[in-house]
Amino acid sequence: MSLTTTPTGPGRAGTAVPPAQPTALGPTGGSGVGSVPGRETVRQRRSGRDAAVTATGALALVGVVATVWLGLWVTPPDRFMGNLVRLLYIHPSIAWVMYVCYGVAFLASLLYLWPRTRSLRFDKLAGASSEVGVVFTGLTLVTGSIWGRPTWGVWWTWDPLLTTTALLFVLYLGYLAVRRIPGEPEVCARRSAIAALVAFVDVPICYFSVLWWRSLHQAPTVADPITGKTYVHGSMAWTLLLSFVTFTLVYVWLVARRYRLFVLAEREGDEGLALAIEERRAESLQGHA
Repeated sequence: MSLTTTPTGPGRAGTAVPPAQPTALGPTGGSGVGSVPGRETVRQRRSGRDAAVTATGALALVGVVATVWLGLWVTPPDRFMGNLVRLLYIHPSIAWVMYVCYGVAFLASLLYLWPRTRSLRFDKLAGASSEVGVVFTGLTLVTGSIWGRPTWGVWWTWDPLLTTTALLFVLYLGYLAVRRIPGEPEVCARRSAIAALVAFVDVPICYFSVLWWRSLHQAPTVADPITGKTYVHGSMAWTLLLSFVTFTLVYVWLVARRYRLFVLAEREGDEGLALAIEERRAESLQGHA
C-alpha cells in the first residue's frame, strides 16, 4: 500500500496518511452502484410474476381444450337429459367462479377497511375480481337460460335462484359504477369497499336460494347438502372436476391481467400529473423572466 505525505509546517517531516479506501457508495456519497442491484431485483420479481401469469394462462387454455374434448366426445350422455347434460361441464364451473370472484372482492374490501392492513393493493384486487365476476355472472345467466329452455320450456322465469343471480349482476354493476366516481384515491377506495360489502349480502342468498325456497332449479348435483348424495360419477365426475379447476385458472389469469392494468393506469396518471406540474413550473419561470 502506497503512502502519501502531507506537510505539517515549515521544516517538519510529513505525516504518513493512508489513501482513502473505496466504499460501496459513489464518489459523491450517493447511492452509486448500490442502487443497481435493487432495480435488478425489482425487475427480476416482475419478470417472475409475468412468467407465472403466462404459465397460468397457458394451463387454463390447455384445460379449456381438454374440458371441451372430454365433455363433447368422451363422456356419455345422461339417462334422462341425454346430450343436454354436456352443459354440466360449463354452467356449474362458471357459477363457481362467479362466487369466487365476489368472495375475493369481499375479503379484499374487508382488508382495506381494516386499519392494520389498509392498502390500495386490496382496492385494486377487489375491483379486478369484481369486474371478472360481472363477466362470469353474465355467462352464468346466459348458459343457465340455454339449459333452461329445453328443460323448463322457457328462456327465463322468476325462479328464486335466477332472480337473485340477476340481482347480483345489477348490484355489482352498481359497485363498478361507484368505483368510477371521481375523488381522492383513499376516499374512492373506502367508498368502494363499503359498496362491495353491501353487494355481497346477496351472494349467500343466491347460493342457498334453491334450499330455502321452492325452486325449479335442481339442488346441487355434486354434493346434495340435504341427502348427502353425489349424482355424478366416473368420467363425468372427472370432467366436471377438470372444468372447475380450468375455470378457476381462467379467473386467476384474468384478475392478474386486470390488476396489472390498474397498476399501469395509476402509474400513467402519476407520470401525467408530474409532467403537468413540471410544465406549470416552467411556464411560471418564463412569466417571471
